[in-house]
Amino acid sequence: MNDTYDVLIIGGGPAGLAAAIAAHAGGAQVLIVEREAQLGGILKQCVHDGFGLERYGEALAGPEYAARDAETVRALGIDVSVGTFVLDAQRSDGRCTLTLTNAQGVWRVTAKALVLATGCRERTARQVLIHGDRPAGVFTAGCAQNLVNLQGMQPARRVVILGSGDIGLIMARRLTLEGAEVVGVYEAKSQPSGLPRNIAQCLNDFGIPLFLSTTVTRTLGRDRLEAVEICDVDEHMRPIAGTERLVECDTLLLSVGLIPENELAERLGVPLSPVTHGPIVDQSLQSEVDGIFAAGNCLLVNDLVDYVSEQGMRAGAEAARVALRGQHRTLAQVRMGSGVASCAPQLIDLEADVHEVSFYLRSDAAYRKAEVLFVSEGEVLQKRRLAAVRPAEAIRMTVDVSGMGDDVWVSIAGEQRS
Repeated sequence: MNDTYDVLIIGGGPAGLAAAIAAHAGGAQVLIVEREAQLGGILKQCVHDGFGLERYGEALAGPEYAARDAETVRALGIDVSVGTFVLDAQRSDGRCTLTLTNAQGVWRVTAKALVLATGCRERTARQVLIHGDRPAGVFTAGCAQNLVNLQGMQPARRVVILGSGDIGLIMARRLTLEGAEVVGVYEAKSQPSGLPRNIAQCLNDFGIPLFLSTTVTRTLGRDRLEAVEICDVDEHMRPIAGTERLVECDTLLLSVGLIPENELAERLGVPLSPVTHGPIVDQSLQSEVDGIFAAGNCLLVNDLVDYVSEQGMRAGAEAARVALRGQHRTLAQVRMGSGVASCAPQLIDLEADVHEVSFYLRSDAAYRKAEVLFVSEGEVLQKRRLAAVRPAEAIRMTVDVSGMGDDVWVSIAGEQRS
């Protein structure tokens, strides 16, 4: 282990592993810093299959997917420090300096480029304003997944799930297979938040009901959860008085959204998007602070791990290029037009050699016969027609921006679905 590297990567999940492999291939000396005892990130507890369909053309379980890149990292001899936490981070004179700690002590390491691959965390009951006491039996879906898949525990007998995010849907199926009764999945929005395939495979196939425009407002129980209060909500997701009813259960799982882990980015002065809550980046996934890159779920919450790895590879390769050869950037804006809820990257470096840009965007509503347009100075750069788009499903498009002007607009149009 050295105290100076070309590229530092914070996070040893799928984004960080892909970034390390790409940066090493670019000739950089690389260090991965991972706070857990093993590489792989959240994939270590995702024992279901379906990972890698785009990248590998086969359905892998989460640990299988992670193991492929982890084995490559080991084979390449890339430096890895597990069980390691970042105490402090500073950037000056074109270098990042991190203060790290683990069981061996405290030390500092510097690098010319930094890749943030820190992932995201789950929202808790207190962040969605559920009232009541704090009885045992209230878990985030990811915590329950860890208990069942890694610890071999059964935390529930009769379960209510709040939120229709993908982890919650997958845990509805998992707990059912383990013998628990899943009373239902309750979603405050008028549309599901998870992927349609997970609605079909995890709920419909097991006869688990999904209740839309409905939320949990209160927990009841002294020591262990005994029931939750369910309430209908209006179009602004506010509880409707008089619709309250109690549902008996011993467990409440929360699948109510993910928060990108970007405290380190903020400490380094990296501007964050108010929409994605991740760093604002250009097509190389470099932030507005030179030399600091972001990839994976700390950049934006992704549907597919294949996209996470793709972003990691792009960020790692570009971080190595910047660290070894330097750069000069001229940044133009990517602007969101009608129908677009989020889009990354948000900037285009007009001086970059890379003109084929992968954009990741989400619609602001469900549309039929949709058309996605990228336009600059009245000229259409790319157009794509889709039978349907939904906010729950990310749209990935590759656009040639070599002919763009001072900015580019992205918009989505179509027949809005009720």
